[in-house]
Amino acid sequence: MVNATFDLARIGDGLSFAAALADVEAALTRTTAVVITAPPGTGKTTLAPPLLASRSPGRIIVTQPRRVAARAAARRLARLDGSPLGERVGFTVRGERAVGPSTRIEFVTAGVLLRRMLDDPGLEGVDAVVLDEVHERALETDLLVGLLGEVRELRDDLVVIAMSATLDADRLATVLGTDQAPAPVVEHTVPAHPLTERWAPSPSPRLDERGVTRAFLDHVAGMAASAVRELDDPAADALVFLPGAWEVGEVARRLRHDAPHIDVRELHGRIRAAEQDAVIRGRAAHEPRRLIVTTSLAESSLTVPGVRLVIDSGLARRPQRDAARGMTGLVTTAASRAASVQRAGRATRQGAGTVIRCVDERTYAAAPLRDAPEIAATDLADAALLLACWGSPGGAGLRLIDPLPADSLRDATTVLHGLGAIDEDGRVTETGRALARVPADPRLARALHEGSALTGARLAAEVVALLGGDTRMPDADIAAAIVGLRRGGPDARRWSQEVERMLRHAPHTEHTGRTDDIGLVVALAFPDRIARRVDRSADGATFLLASGTRAGVRGSLAHAEWLAVAEVTRATGRTAAGSGAVVRAAAVLTEQQVERAADHLLTDRVEAQFVEGRLTARRERRVGAIVRSSVPVRPSLVEAREAIARALKAQGLGLFRWSEAADGLRRRLALLHRTLGAPWPAMTDDALVAGLDDWLGPELDALATGTPADRIDLAPAVRRLLPWPAATAFDDLVPERLTVPSGSRIRIDYPAVDDIDAPPVVAVKLQECFGWAETPRLIDGRVPVLFHLLSPAGRPLAVTADLASFWSGPYTQVRAEMRGRYPKHPWPEDPWAATATRHTKARAAREQN
Repeated sequence: MVNATFDLARIGDGLSFAAALADVEAALTRTTAVVITAPPGTGKTTLAPPLLASRSPGRIIVTQPRRVAARAAARRLARLDGSPLGERVGFTVRGERAVGPSTRIEFVTAGVLLRRMLDDPGLEGVDAVVLDEVHERALETDLLVGLLGEVRELRDDLVVIAMSATLDADRLATVLGTDQAPAPVVEHTVPAHPLTERWAPSPSPRLDERGVTRAFLDHVAGMAASAVRELDDPAADALVFLPGAWEVGEVARRLRHDAPHIDVRELHGRIRAAEQDAVIRGRAAHEPRRLIVTTSLAESSLTVPGVRLVIDSGLARRPQRDAARGMTGLVTTAASRAASVQRAGRATRQGAGTVIRCVDERTYAAAPLRDAPEIAATDLADAALLLACWGSPGGAGLRLIDPLPADSLRDATTVLHGLGAIDEDGRVTETGRALARVPADPRLARALHEGSALTGARLAAEVVALLGGDTRMPDADIAAAIVGLRRGGPDARRWSQEVERMLRHAPHTEHTGRTDDIGLVVALAFPDRIARRVDRSADGATFLLASGTRAGVRGSLAHAEWLAVAEVTRATGRTAAGSGAVVRAAAVLTEQQVERAADHLLTDRVEAQFVEGRLTARRERRVGAIVRSSVPVRPSLVEAREAIARALKAQGLGLFRWSEAADGLRRRLALLHRTLGAPWPAMTDDALVAGLDDWLGPELDALATGTPADRIDLAPAVRRLLPWPAATAFDDLVPERLTVPSGSRIRIDYPAVDDIDAPPVVAVKLQECFGWAETPRLIDGRVPVLFHLLSPAGRPLAVTADLASFWSGPYTQVRAEMRGRYPKHPWPEDPWAATATRHTKARAAREQN
């Protein structure tokens, strides 16, 4: 029988976090949610899980943001426990599992736990969940915080611990806590070993239009080679941080040439698991010094033993969303200062260390303070589908650290609705549940399911396995990459394993696919990225995507008429061909395959345009924004009306010539709507375009039969919007003219429809207002009139919305200045009373004559 408890003294020997276990134990006696913050390397990941396992009989789940970290943490704890991996301590990551019936502690990636919770929302048999490295703000970890909070409302025995090296602990404690009190925070600090900083900026630019420059990689490799030679401690190793796997490979190749006596290792997500694990295990004393070239993989979520020197490129690869083009991709940018601190900290885990920053101090200070949470920058389709399956569309009702951004969420729900994964109300469909069971992006899951029937399960699985991984594709050609992987190569083994895993989720079919069908599978995943060539040049071609984005293509793919694009990112320079974007992965597509993959984007309709005020129409066949054919037609009345309505929605009501009468009516109605609301209608462009049939029907028919737009009088059309019987009071509420004490009827200038704060204005000679003690008001006294008071010659004298205040104040100065200039005009001391009689007598005389 396996012992249920763990020897915490033996496991924690030499780990400083052992001193904090009593504080964690004390916090757990008061609550089931705890936040732990402690520096990297102190042992929190090693000690917290066995502490929890010793307190309860169920399984303890520990999440890590990366597969290599989950495997490494499980192996380390199993070794310290003295038990075989997979017995008391195990792990589950994508494509690999070492867990048995007696496993007490299971390390998993956050994605594995999320999908497990869809089938087991109550986490039966699990007594505690530890969320590690929460400070990285990975999207899946953020989602787990919200989902586990809801599970805890139903299971008051479930323990949740959030751990991190650097963390806004108070904020997370509020999210994990209750309405009455935040979760307790256990903070463990240790004295930091000395860190020496050296600045070694490159004489060449770090980045150009294509990404990281080769000159900068040469600089980083040179700095690393020379710095390693200077190390005095034979047990000391070095880490070199670079933004991506390609840069890691390039620098590692240079170092193997320049420093043949050093054991140069690579560490990133593309290398085999065994190679990753070998790096993390460290080296024996008799083995040569190691120089490990890595991505951000080694930044915080795993420990590489023996490192005393860090060479930091100061660059990182982060997800970034281009809202205008609806694209999300990885971009190379300056690493945040928080990430740089984490990298440097790798050199001081076991003693004094050194960091060489390949930037100057000014560039370092200008870097962002910390990375944006992944939830704010990445595609949310997978997250939105998971939340819909959970019953919380868009995260509704969940206590998340940050809400899902509205724009990204809207794009994600549009994608899911197009896949049939959610209904109009955002609820998951049976199709959506089937797609969610596939451990891939929902678009790739759709390609696997539907592609299996059209091209065969194996070909569909091959394409999905490639697109779901991070294999680099020369010349962006997906088909060429798959052909190369079938022949073997450094990525072939990992890809083949992923293909087999996808086949377990694919519908069984007898169909055998051809290489020519690869584009069809890609198009099934990304129908909105189907693209057609619109321009050719010596450097490549420009393609228009169905989504409306233009992107540059180079190499053999530039000769294709149609492409199925899997990845498109922002770019500048010749590669982008002036489009602002470049295709990074695509496959050739036929027009017949377009119709099979994107039937929901196909349209065949009459489109209208106004050319010199007249309606012209063309019948257009489209795939989204791509025009497949366009011919001039004489539309039917129904087609013309529909086309005109679309043109007005696209171009606005400025297509018409608004007469003074029509514009005045519209302004008066707009003021009534803003003041009283219903039944007076809204007069904005959007409101009028949305209700065209309610007021513009006859005019639409006239346009459809050839009447120029500038000959149409909109005044009768606007009058159709007057609500009956309220319309009988229209002229009393908002009169066209205002009768002033002199008897004149002055036109009221009503504010523009979109000027919601402006008042109605009357410009009138000051003498004509003698006799008015108070400012007149419109709409049953709700809206005062703004007076522009003019001199006898029509020049501005004053502006006021309060005549009473004007007469008792500023008028005295105006009178003093104007009496000498206009002596023949009256300037009474009491204009609000005495001259009213004079105006009355003058009117009576005029009427008698």
